[in-house]
Amino acid sequence: MQLEWIDTHCHLEYEGSEKPAEQLVNEAAALGVRTLINIGTDLPTLDAVQAVSDRFPSVFHTVGVHPHEAVTVKPGDLEKLREAAKHPKCRAIGEIGLDYHYDHSPREVQRQILKEQLDLALELNLPVVIHTREAEEDQLTALKDYIARIPKNADGSLARVPGVIHCFTSSQAFGQECINLGFYISFSGILTFKAAEDLRTSARAYPIEKLLVETDSPFLAPVPMRGRKCEPGMVVHTAQKLAEIKGLPLDEVSRVTTANALKVFGIHLPSP
Repeated sequence: MQLEWIDTHCHLEYEGSEKPAEQLVNEAAALGVRTLINIGTDLPTLDAVQAVSDRFPSVFHTVGVHPHEAVTVKPGDLEKLREAAKHPKCRAIGEIGLDYHYDHSPREVQRQILKEQLDLALELNLPVVIHTREAEEDQLTALKDYIARIPKNADGSLARVPGVIHCFTSSQAFGQECINLGFYISFSGILTFKAAEDLRTSARAYPIEKLLVETDSPFLAPVPMRGRKCEPGMVVHTAQKLAEIKGLPLDEVSRVTTANALKVFGIHLPSP
């Protein structure tokens, strides 16, 4: 029986992709990647991201403004995101966050646009997909404020999943704090890179019940696909590395990460 996977973060028909979305979706399905989350990064491509979801039953999507693009947000743009997020296959606000490595947008602008989008996620009761790089302190401050405003159950637990830290490359301590807050951690092909031993140490420490796998395609092709454009079907290689790191059977990693992804993104799939 073929194992089932979900690529929780990919960019279909993104600049730099070498294949059309239909080919990527079909080739992924042939490898057992049954569901794909196509991630929004800016306002100009909102319609295109939504159109892919409309074309393929196996594709869901998110909407949001990446921290690199924060400086491009104009008055009224939040309303565009609000309306786009009401699409029946939109499953999260993202990817949003802070990126202090490149500083393509001023840091104070990044923080403001992140706050506005976290507010939107709270308003619409949607999880968030967080991009974070070299901004751990400010990112945690924003996430703690967001978590404090999510409704709680009678026992004090969160009433819903808050979201996922995507393409995780931060410190082990930061990741553990995010898990403690209720977030899931998603690993990309970077987990397979030779120089990523610190990341593998983190993956070994975190509970599999809080982990997801992704490609971030067309970027970050995993070993043994280095040098090629990354594709959703390549998520299987990252999952295989995760199974090796955790000392778990591959079918167990398939079962748990798939269940985790369905929970995070509120997806209900028919039986195969």
